[in-house]
Amino acid sequence: MVVRQESADRADRLFHALADATRREIVALTLTGEHSVSDLARRFPMSFAAVQKHVAVLERAGLVAKQRQGREQRVRGNADALREAHRLLDQLAAVWRGRIDRIGVILADPDPGDSKEHAHDRDRRPEEP
Repeated sequence: MVVRQESADRADRLFHALADATRREIVALTLTGEHSVSDLARRFPMSFAAVQKHVAVLERAGLVAKQRQGREQRVRGNADALREAHRLLDQLAAVWRGRIDRIGVILADPDPGDSKEHAHDRDRRPEEP
């Protein structure tokens, strides 16, 4: 249960961080090369402090890493975290494909009540030797 909760918390942090267009752009920029927070701040129509907050959200999610270099904070993207987000989306897509397939089977059954009764009867019959 703890592992599942940690995994869910990780997914929440990843997708929360990626839900914002500015943060997605910061990730894209930092995946192409290392940038200072100052450089990133000049690219966006917002304050330096606002960009710092976006970078902090991305860092908590593991999507970027910061490293101090002299007086600057350098930001580098983490491709592995994006691959993890992609893997999580693939898992969700598989779950939904399965649900949609099951709905298709239910909708295609001309008498769903009949098949349900037969399945119920099969479950109640004793097994034959």
